[in-house]
Amino acid sequence: MLEDVFVLLSNTLFSMVPLVLAGVGEVITERSGVVNIGLEGIFILSAFLTTVVTFYTENPYLGLIIGILVGALSGLLHGIISVYLKGDQIIAGVGFNSLAYGISILSLVALWHSHGSSPSVEKMPVIIIGHLTIPPMAIVAILVGVITWWWLYKTPSGLKLRACGEDPRAAEAMGVNVHRTRLYATMVGGALTGLGGAYLVVGWIGQFTKFISAGRGFIALANVAFSNWNPLMAVVGGIIFGFFDALSIYVPIKIQKTTGRIITAESNLFRIIPYIGTLLVVTIIMKKVKAPRALGKPYIKE
Repeated sequence: MLEDVFVLLSNTLFSMVPLVLAGVGEVITERSGVVNIGLEGIFILSAFLTTVVTFYTENPYLGLIIGILVGALSGLLHGIISVYLKGDQIIAGVGFNSLAYGISILSLVALWHSHGSSPSVEKMPVIIIGHLTIPPMAIVAILVGVITWWWLYKTPSGLKLRACGEDPRAAEAMGVNVHRTRLYATMVGGALTGLGGAYLVVGWIGQFTKFISAGRGFIALANVAFSNWNPLMAVVGGIIFGFFDALSIYVPIKIQKTTGRIITAESNLFRIIPYIGTLLVVTIIMKKVKAPRALGKPYIKE
């Protein structure tokens, strides 16, 4: 029984990392007034290019850096469309998700003649304490949440960022460059999501698969609402949603070990656990959340 608890706890720590990183990154983006629903696409694209770099260099840390850069560049693209070109932020995010999925599948076929997955790549080491396996990125993700909270609520630059999302005209009157602040925030949010996508490959799964994001980008968006745009609560939310994700992996394996029966087809049913859990949590919490007042609204100077 105790061993099962440790297994489930370890799985939760592995599952929470991309949800926390993308959730905190999106909190930064949305606090500036920009919404980016292209997190799923950033996960996919950064995970794929992380796989390519790690495969050819056999260095997972280089892959991790490339994942961050891909995320930052994706955020830059979304920022230019949303902030400077005044494009529809929702449509831009949806378009990027579709584009990233198409590019990754075409490239997967071109590089490895596979429609489903890449070859295995080198992974980063993990920390083992007794029966508990801890991915170092779980510690990094929690620290990112704590540092982001401190920056947003305890520093002048954090205050300026929040002002851009609440009242950009007042922020401009106080000397804040709203456009530039929103662009940087979108890049930082993209970089953190890219780190989460890279982690999926070199910190957890060990290869790229075409469904590697598995809706985690949308769960991370739900986590932002759950957190009420607070980075510390985004860490808590990532752990909760990560638990649902871990549960969906653990339960079918446990049933197979206990009964000795292979339940490959039925195991797909358990994959809906994180989505049902997300719906329940968000349905309860959404009544109490308060989004930044200028969220999703382009800022036009008078």
